Amino acid sequence: MNDLIQTFSVYALPIVFAITLHEAAHAYAAKYFGDTTAYAQGRMSMNPIKHIDPIGTLLIPIVLYFAGSPFLFGYAKPVPVNFGNLRNPKKQMAFVALAGPAANLVMALMWMLLAVFLHAFGSTEEFLMRMAQAGILTNLVIFAFNLFPIPPLDGGRIMTSLLPNKYAYKFAQLEPYGFFIVLALVFLKVLHFWMVPVMTIAETGLLLLISPITFLLN
Repeated sequence: MNDLIQTFSVYALPIVFAITLHEAAHAYAAKYFGDTTAYAQGRMSMNPIKHIDPIGTLLIPIVLYFAGSPFLFGYAKPVPVNFGNLRNPKKQMAFVALAGPAANLVMALMWMLLAVFLHAFGSTEEFLMRMAQAGILTNLVIFAFNLFPIPPLDGGRIMTSLLPNKYAYKFAQLEPYGFFIVLALVFLKVLHFWMVPVMTIAETGLLLLISPITFLLN
C-alpha cells in the first residue's frame, strides 16, 4: 500500500498535466482550423476536471498497475470534434489529431529540462527528481500510445487523413472496435513492440535537442 501511495504522489501531477494539455491541445487545434464544438462545450480548458474520465483516467491505470502491465495507460474524456466543420476536413483532421501527442512531446521536453537542471545544480530533492522522471515517462507513454495507428486513437485519425478516400472510409469503420483491439494488444503484450521503439526514438530526439544545454551545464 505504501508503494502505491508513493507511486500515486509522484505520478499524480505529471498525469494530470499530461491528459489536460493533451485534450486542450486538440480543442485549440480544432478551433484554429474552424471547428468550435469543443470550445462551445468548455473543453478548450486547462481545468483537469473538464477532461477526466472516471474509467479511462482512474480505473484502467489502477487495474493495469495491479495486473503488472509493463505500461500504465489511460485516456481522458475525448474532446468532441466535428471534422466536417474544419476548413479542409480530410487534411486538417491530421493536424487536430497530432496536436495532442505533440503537446505530450513538449511536456516530456519540459520535464527532461527540469531533471537536467536539478542534476546540474546538485539538488538533493529526490521527490522532485522522481516526479521529473515520471513526467518524462508518462508523456512518452501517452505520446506513443496515442500515435498507434488505429481509430479512435490519434494515430488512427492521422492514418485516415493520409489514406486515399476509398481506403480511408473502410479504415474509419474500425473505430467502434478500436478500443477493444487496443486492449487486447495490451494484454497480449503485442503493443509493447510499438511502444518501445516509438518511445525510444522520441526520447533520443529530445535528448539530442537538449544536448547543447546538457553540455553547457556539465
